[in-house]
Amino acid sequence: MTSNFSLEGKVAFITGSTRGMGWATARTLTRFGATVILNGINSQDLLEQRKEELKKEFNVECDGFLFDVGDMDAAQNCYNQIFKKHKKLDILVNNAGTLDDNLVGMIRKEDIRHTFSTNVNGVIYNLQFAARLMSRNKSGSIINISSLVGRVGNEGQVVYGGSKAAVIGITLSAARELASKNIRVNAIAPGFINTDFVKPLPPAIFQQRLNSVKMGRIGEPEEVANAVLFLASDLSSYITGQVLGVDGGMIM
Repeated sequence: MTSNFSLEGKVAFITGSTRGMGWATARTLTRFGATVILNGINSQDLLEQRKEELKKEFNVECDGFLFDVGDMDAAQNCYNQIFKKHKKLDILVNNAGTLDDNLVGMIRKEDIRHTFSTNVNGVIYNLQFAARLMSRNKSGSIINISSLVGRVGNEGQVVYGGSKAAVIGITLSAARELASKNIRVNAIAPGFINTDFVKPLPPAIFQQRLNSVKMGRIGEPEEVANAVLFLASDLSSYITGQVLGVDGGMIM
């Protein structure tokens, strides 16, 4: 571990952190010294399991909050609890996301409502509450997880792509607003990553997506987590308002 990558003494909250990229990020930030706070939505048992896994692997205690990031009141209560216990927040990773999509002409109202509630409203709610805590110390890093689809689009993903494009717009606007408070806001746009989102893909679609990756392989959640680590650490102290692609060269 290098000193520049060290997150010792920093408190990090990661939404959607019981599986996939969020869980990989939780393990990575904990490994580099951060006090990590987890978030899940559906299973208290899984949340408790993840807390125990971090305790066993890294000999640390961590908190966890079960709530829907698209519920503003629940999010506010979470940040009240974070302040009550830790008195600060240094890092927010807006990772929680969902994918409810269909072809144009078949998109349901519920698809739009649910996707935007989680992927857009949830990002704004958490960013706002985190910024309030970070402003107290005039320091912080907010990392929003967007998607390659939010940058270049994809057939059948109008709703998801729209929500992830919104995350980029949120990131750029918040970065401008919060820079004077020394709060950095950046986004990561993962490409084809080995998460639960890709498991339902038919083999032909999977191979088609894989063929578009210039590096010739699917990405792993830990590779996204490493990018989060960089943006959370002091190595990126002069970087804000950026969108970092982690896509193996899909859009070169």
